[in-house]
Amino acid sequence: MPTTDPQLMDKIVSLCKRRGFVFQASEIYGGIGNTYDYGPLGVELLRNVKNSWWQRTVTLRSDVVGLDSAIIQNPKTWETSGHVQGFTDPMVDCKKCKSRFRADKLEDARCPERPSKKPGECGGELTEPRAFNLMFKTNIGAAESTSSVAYLRPETAQGIFLNFLNVLQSSRVKPPFGIAQIGKSFRNEITPGNFVFRTREFEQCEMEFFVPPAQNEQWYEYWRKERLQWYLDLGFDPSKLRMREHDKSELAHYSTGTTDIEYEYPFGWGELEGIACRTDFDLKRHAEASGVDLRYFDPETKERYFPYVIEPAGGINRIALTSMIDGYAEEQVEGETRAVLRFHPEIAPITVGVFPLVKKEGMPEKALEIEKELRRARLSTYYDQSAAIGRRYRRQDEIGTPFCVTIDGDTLKDDVVTVRHRDSMQQERVKVAELRAYLAGAIASWKRPATA
Repeated sequence: MPTTDPQLMDKIVSLCKRRGFVFQASEIYGGIGNTYDYGPLGVELLRNVKNSWWQRTVTLRSDVVGLDSAIIQNPKTWETSGHVQGFTDPMVDCKKCKSRFRADKLEDARCPERPSKKPGECGGELTEPRAFNLMFKTNIGAAESTSSVAYLRPETAQGIFLNFLNVLQSSRVKPPFGIAQIGKSFRNEITPGNFVFRTREFEQCEMEFFVPPAQNEQWYEYWRKERLQWYLDLGFDPSKLRMREHDKSELAHYSTGTTDIEYEYPFGWGELEGIACRTDFDLKRHAEASGVDLRYFDPETKERYFPYVIEPAGGINRIALTSMIDGYAEEQVEGETRAVLRFHPEIAPITVGVFPLVKKEGMPEKALEIEKELRRARLSTYYDQSAAIGRRYRRQDEIGTPFCVTIDGDTLKDDVVTVRHRDSMQQERVKVAELRAYLAGAIASWKRPATA
């Protein structure tokens, strides 16, 4: 079973820096609050998560198309959507330590000077709650003025709504259909934390699925099940996933229903992804504010209407972090602790480690030749010829590489290599000519280990 000890997050954070997943941004200058850079392995993990989401949501479907909208939109966008007026959190400040906290989350907060105490219990007086807008402001043009104010987008959804008519006319789609997007969003969070779980700059994967109003409920149920199944197919522990339907008091005024897919993190249950019914609120608002008719005209019924919208939305960074937490395990092997990340091969930063058994007798040359062929097959590889073979296996286990290929003396005679599986540590002899097909089959048939 994956470890659930209280120090798990500390282990993940340490592993991320040591192995090149995540670094503190601007570290040589002392860093900047809750901002991170992704290293060589981290950027591959993010890219693979995005590719997996895109394949599942867009490429393998005939009813969803893609979009990449601008980060900076006309500021009227955010006035119309309600973000300028209503995208706020209640905030309080501690007059003693100058720290800032969300007024509605004080029970979960801790004083930075006295972590055993909650804000207000440490001798510091808290200010009265006040609204704090989460959008980042910027200015367009050479001179700063009220007319030059713009915003970094707090979500990718609005860019989709603004382009609804463009996509409708250019792609010849009709409801029910979706528009999907992956891109950066920015929120000036009061209390970011838990490593990269909540940051001020993050990457969203979001899709707006436009449906005839009468089909709203059936598509809501469909996307709830479909989005949960994706995480199960990636091998996430089913016992750590749950669906939480929002109470009526939690719903936005325009929503008929919202469900969070939640994961049990080391710090408690938290949102992994949300699926929301946004009704026709956004299209109607933008139509009214812009004067552009954003209704869909059905040529069969001759009806013109605003489609309802089902929105599955998650964070790429959070999904990547969750995959590390979910896949991390420690076990005793040959008298020592083996740390392993059991990524699905589809998202693992490195798919295949390639090793010559020793650095002589032509083995390195043969190993490099095989690695080159695997790269041509679009597999992410890592070549390593240093240290004992067992140590090399352990290094790949810790970064989640699902397969290792070892070239030994027999390989030079019979063209057969040893393939080691990360999860079971079992080894098989495979002919070099059959290696690509063997690995493709192993990737396609991968399942979450029964012991994980």
